[in-house]
Amino acid sequence: MKKGNGLNGFQIKLIMALLMVLDHVDKIPGLLPAGWDGIFHAVTRCVGVWFAFAAVEGFIHTRNRMTYNLRLFFWAGLMFFGNEILNFLLQSKEIHNSNNIFLTLACGVLSLGIFFGFSKEKLELNGRDKWIRHGLGAVVFLVAAFLTEGGMVIIPFMLITYTCREKRNLRNLLYGILAVVLFCMSIQIYPTWSDTLLMMFYNSDWLFITVLPFISLYNGERGPVTKWSKYFFYIFYPAHLWLITCIAYLVQK
Repeated sequence: MKKGNGLNGFQIKLIMALLMVLDHVDKIPGLLPAGWDGIFHAVTRCVGVWFAFAAVEGFIHTRNRMTYNLRLFFWAGLMFFGNEILNFLLQSKEIHNSNNIFLTLACGVLSLGIFFGFSKEKLELNGRDKWIRHGLGAVVFLVAAFLTEGGMVIIPFMLITYTCREKRNLRNLLYGILAVVLFCMSIQIYPTWSDTLLMMFYNSDWLFITVLPFISLYNGERGPVTKWSKYFFYIFYPAHLWLITCIAYLVQK
């Protein structure tokens, strides 16, 4: 899509922020009618991968990849300690929040940096150094994929997005293959079709593929370059989760 058409990165970020709230409001007891939490969960599977797509864009265009990665780890650490403090204060009602997509994105960017370099200059490595770098990258990739929030989707998604950044058809094909693999891994047959369909809403990581329309709408432009636009996601993500957690504490009997 030519620049100027479609939506810029910040506009899509605002849409994703709204969907993010829908994904998490089920933490508030009694707010949603029965079954709606599964529907909201399914239709918001595009959110995490959109921010992963944006993180890869940041990795490509930032002036300093190392600083960019360290910023993500800083916010991941801040989110972790904020969660721990809030969980401690609200433990009387067993309220708990462990969400930390910052850590997943930071590990994804770290794996890209190890594989492809934190410098934008082309890496020239001999055989031994190349194998060491790729081995370390593979370790980070696997640890992040299995141990971080949404890692099984987001980490391979980021690798596909970066390596196929100039080959959109191949990128979309690999997205589709990843979605099929995740679908096959998550599907379970229950005694009734309604139960099977309901569980497909909950085990719906494969629906990350719904991010494709948003990627198609993205015009390649960052949007307004202000402190607000730069740090909006870093602030909004923990703030909305912590606010929802506090509301859940207040309404829970």
